[in-house]
Amino acid sequence: MIIKESKFEISAVSSKQYPENGMPQIVLVGKSNVGKSSFINTMLNRNGLARTSNTPGKTRQINFYKVNNKFYFVDLPGYGFSKMSRSEKIKSGKFIEEYLVKGKNIACIVLILDIRHNPTQDDMLMYDFILKQNIPFIVITNKADKIAVTKVEAEVKRIKEILGISFSTIIPFSSERKIYIEDTWKELEKYLNN
Repeated sequence: MIIKESKFEISAVSSKQYPENGMPQIVLVGKSNVGKSSFINTMLNRNGLARTSNTPGKTRQINFYKVNNKFYFVDLPGYGFSKMSRSEKIKSGKFIEEYLVKGKNIACIVLILDIRHNPTQDDMLMYDFILKQNIPFIVITNKADKIAVTKVEAEVKRIKEILGISFSTIIPFSSERKIYIEDTWKELEKYLNN
């Protein structure tokens, strides 16, 4: 995919604020600190478009990034951040659920996991929730640069087995090394061109 233009459009906290232009939306979900913002910046080749932070749990709203004036990347708040207060967890959980249930233009959900670790209980809950929504999804195993290249395939296979994935796409990714970008776009374009 050739990215000609990408920009932050709006942060939403309720369904009334979602863009209503009918453009397809690629939705990013994952735990805090899994690298959703870095994924956006890498995929769009724009440093600093999505704000990254060393402090997990910074995204507390739903952020919409318009790409090529044709579709959106939608960054949902990260889940599972232990230092977030209980009320904040409930609040961001409601944002996530409301968007995934009420969002009308979701083309594909991208579940981002850390390739180095087993999916957490929160990851498993999110995965089950996505399955129940009956929306196309892919799994990205991020931070592939943190392990030896020779181990990437085995780690992807391990996560695939834990999740019980037999039919859905699972792709390694590295924002740091900027590898696997083409594979990811190739997969996402299938859902944007429907």
